[in-house]
Amino acid sequence: MKAPAPDSLPAMAAEAAAGAASEAAAIAGRHADSVDREARFPAEAFASLKEARLLGLMVPRAFGGGGGGLTDAAAVAHALAQKCPSTGLIYAMHQIQVACLVRHGQGSDWHRGFLKRLAEEQLLLASATTEAGIGGDVRSSACAVTGTVEGETGGAFRLEKQATVISYGAEADAILVTARRTADSPPSDQVIVPVLRRQTQLEEIGGWDTLGMRGTRSVGYRLVAEAERAQILPLPYADISARTMLPVTHILWSSVWLGIATDAVARAAAFIRAEARKRPGTPPGARRLAEATAGLQAMRGMVRGALARFEEAADNPDRLTSLGFAVAMNTLKTEAAEMVVRIVGQAMLAGGLSAYRNDSPHSLGRHLRDAHSAPLMINNDRILGNTANLLLAHRDNGSLFG
Repeated sequence: MKAPAPDSLPAMAAEAAAGAASEAAAIAGRHADSVDREARFPAEAFASLKEARLLGLMVPRAFGGGGGGLTDAAAVAHALAQKCPSTGLIYAMHQIQVACLVRHGQGSDWHRGFLKRLAEEQLLLASATTEAGIGGDVRSSACAVTGTVEGETGGAFRLEKQATVISYGAEADAILVTARRTADSPPSDQVIVPVLRRQTQLEEIGGWDTLGMRGTRSVGYRLVAEAERAQILPLPYADISARTMLPVTHILWSSVWLGIATDAVARAAAFIRAEARKRPGTPPGARRLAEATAGLQAMRGMVRGALARFEEAADNPDRLTSLGFAVAMNTLKTEAAEMVVRIVGQAMLAGGLSAYRNDSPHSLGRHLRDAHSAPLMINNDRILGNTANLLLAHRDNGSLFG
């Protein structure tokens, strides 16, 4: 059973969600420096998000959630990222997991119950898709579901995963884990299973001292989980990835990067306006601000276009798994990841030394550091390689709308 994508929120509900997101973003902004400096989870912002029930934003109303769609989640992630990119990115990663459950779990009693619990308790979801020994390929797993019989509908299973990265794993209430279907399955025959924190043991196997996105606490863990077979999502991970996880990931991540770029341009514009008030004429950085603003408008249009394309195709598995759709989503990710770095760089040139300083209201140091994570999150070179392979089998139709 394939659940349809949720509709966007009605106008009044969307306005309320936007107001709650703005409040949470303000809190995130007040603590952004300490989150970055201490590389700690943004607890204050997520307390506000939970209180506003925004973690269950995309859970259907039938399960007690907000009933929002991907556009609503993207708007919240964008608002948060303008004040604290780590907070925005964690929210985006959480909603990616929610989208997978909403779109592919409603045919299962266990997952329907979990969606109700998610909405009621405002659970925070993380994911464990990367693994030691597979070279960053999330479409392969070394670990496997063990202790079950193929075709069995009940019973317990065990899995152990050397996860190179589980962002905010210590704070998550549940983790969606990828693994081979059985011990005898090939690496690409994967399932995905949400495991509750009480079902999971986490042993930290790496630290987190990075250039940017420090608040995500993307530490490596040895994960051991014992759970019920009913928790395994019935659809193969390959299908969940193509229909939901990858496009939603690229759209929500790009919304976060758009938030970084938006605030960078706003800070540069504030600096240029202040300079223009001090002395007549066009300030030296105004041309760079114009370039950054043009790039920001292009990036905003690209993200909006991808959202519209996904919502249009959301109920059509054939379109979601088409080569053209995959190329479009891959292109969104690689282009947005490069654009945010370029736009922040242009904004820094516009702001000059004031943007370069850490003790300035126009500082863009954290923006620049956080932006440079974008091309590395599912490395752009890997995605470009995958896109190149797709293009060997796909010919662009040459139309204005692709």
